[in-house]
Amino acid sequence: MTILEVINKTTPYLQKQGVESPRLTIELLLAHVLQKKRLQLYLEFERELDAAMLDRLREMVKRRVAGEPLQYVTGEVEFCGLKLVVDKRVLIPRPETELLVEIVAARQPATVVDIGTGSGCIALALAKKLPAVQITGIDLCPAALEVAQVNAQRHDLEKFVRFLQGDLLSSLPDSFTCDAIVSNPPYIASGELAKLPREVKDFEPVSALMAGEDGLEVIHRLVMTAKRFLSPNGFVALEIGAGQREAVAAMLVGADFTVAQVAKDLQGHERVIVAVPN
Repeated sequence: MTILEVINKTTPYLQKQGVESPRLTIELLLAHVLQKKRLQLYLEFERELDAAMLDRLREMVKRRVAGEPLQYVTGEVEFCGLKLVVDKRVLIPRPETELLVEIVAARQPATVVDIGTGSGCIALALAKKLPAVQITGIDLCPAALEVAQVNAQRHDLEKFVRFLQGDLLSSLPDSFTCDAIVSNPPYIASGELAKLPREVKDFEPVSALMAGEDGLEVIHRLVMTAKRFLSPNGFVALEIGAGQREAVAAMLVGADFTVAQVAKDLQGHERVIVAVPN
């Protein structure tokens, strides 16, 4: 069977099964199996796929039809130009989080702590953008840190990023200070979890998504302890959920911070908030 025949046969099947963007999905799966860029497929439509490739492709299609996110099926995602390994141990990095990276990088901190590092996407993207930066990525989940370490090795960034297991800032020594504390924390309210798409609620780690009844439990705990680890000219930068700006800003003010910046994502939601200690 040729590449074009696979695309033409699989696209309507995926569409019938309710898979979003069915043609794009099969093209991305094919590109992954063949280790090519998707657009290169268009130059090789008549290429015949061998039995092993077709078997592998069928298994991936089956997983996607069952609701598993495409990124878990292929085992990778692109984030800020980095191809990262991802699986069910970590949250899938979103394009919105690239905004957080850009805002932090623009302030050029020399030392950064990334809370809830997961796949290491924020820490590693910052290490790529900021020469000589020293970053500590912290996560409560040891399994997530295994993925982050693989990604650091994949991009030769072990010298610039170290990973620690711990709850928020608790694993840092009392004497530790840094220029920036950044985080894409869990911020979904427990009552909202059931409303999420199946591929999110059934496959991604709930601990990386949900944060109490109002979705602000983790942010509140982080804000309350952040100031004592910041240098005098340091800052906190957080990704937040739609509609959470006022509540998070009030928490920051209550913890003796001043809100310095609020940035909107491409959908117009206030997505990143930056605060400096008073």
